[in-house]
Amino acid sequence: MRGAIDSGLDGGPRKLAEEGQSRPEWVARPERGNTLALRFIVWVALTLGRPAARLLLYPVCLYFLIFSSASHAASTKYLRKVLTREPGLADAFRHCHTFAATLLDRVFLFNDQYAQFDVRVHDEDILGGMSARGEGCFLLGAHMGSFEIIRALGRRNTGARISLVMYEENARRFNSVLAAINPCLSLQVISLGRIDSMLKVETALNQGEFVGMLGDRTFQGEGTVACQFLGEPAHFPSGPFRLAAMLKRPMVLMFGLFRGGNRYDIHFERLVDTWQAPHAGRERLLERALRRYVERLEHYCRDAPYNWYNFYDFWK
Repeated sequence: MRGAIDSGLDGGPRKLAEEGQSRPEWVARPERGNTLALRFIVWVALTLGRPAARLLLYPVCLYFLIFSSASHAASTKYLRKVLTREPGLADAFRHCHTFAATLLDRVFLFNDQYAQFDVRVHDEDILGGMSARGEGCFLLGAHMGSFEIIRALGRRNTGARISLVMYEENARRFNSVLAAINPCLSLQVISLGRIDSMLKVETALNQGEFVGMLGDRTFQGEGTVACQFLGEPAHFPSGPFRLAAMLKRPMVLMFGLFRGGNRYDIHFERLVDTWQAPHAGRERLLERALRRYVERLEHYCRDAPYNWYNFYDFWK
């Protein structure tokens, strides 16, 4: 999301292309795999079950470790920071395997098989109270653990509807994955970069929905704040915070951490309850909230180091 909300919602990747700006590594990197392979894995998962499907993760992860040197190097750099030691091949494999395991689990979660998982929820009452009052809010997470386990929790326990805000290209890719997993699944995705994007976000909030955003990736040219993250400065987007401040909605941190086997820990934390502040103090409130987000992200990275899935040089 761009620094200025109006330009951000009308911009995104398309606007960057028009301006001739280069895209960051995580956007420019080509996708691997294909729909046929995905459909095969889905068939194995739904026909033979989760234990059999998890066996496929070992050759898949080995393939990526061998043929995706850039991702391997980025993983090593991150793990060196978060583990505070030199990571070995086993660490790199575990990082990749954790990511692959959470992707595989989407197959079951998208097909309403939440009961397969041992899920422990921390501070669920934060969202439960908002849902009971019909109060919409922003859920802010990261490319960490599983967002889908949180959506599944909402469907199961509160009946809450969670809309996910994505850049248009990401939304297209995500919906293509959904079509391969469950063609009947209807997922609420709000694509940024369209004229009506802002209106859709506001409408969802007014209807008491939760709007999910991930706050750890940027596009070149968008508003960012440099924060100390795992011992080195990194840039984080201010757009999600500006959007919440503009719409005067609370923000809640969310992290669905994969703990191995079939266990997940879901954490919710209050980040911003109100944006009521003098105009002159709004920027300080915004920056304070963003830095608090980064602090908590670092906390959860250290708590579950193999759960962070930015396989590119985040500090570049």
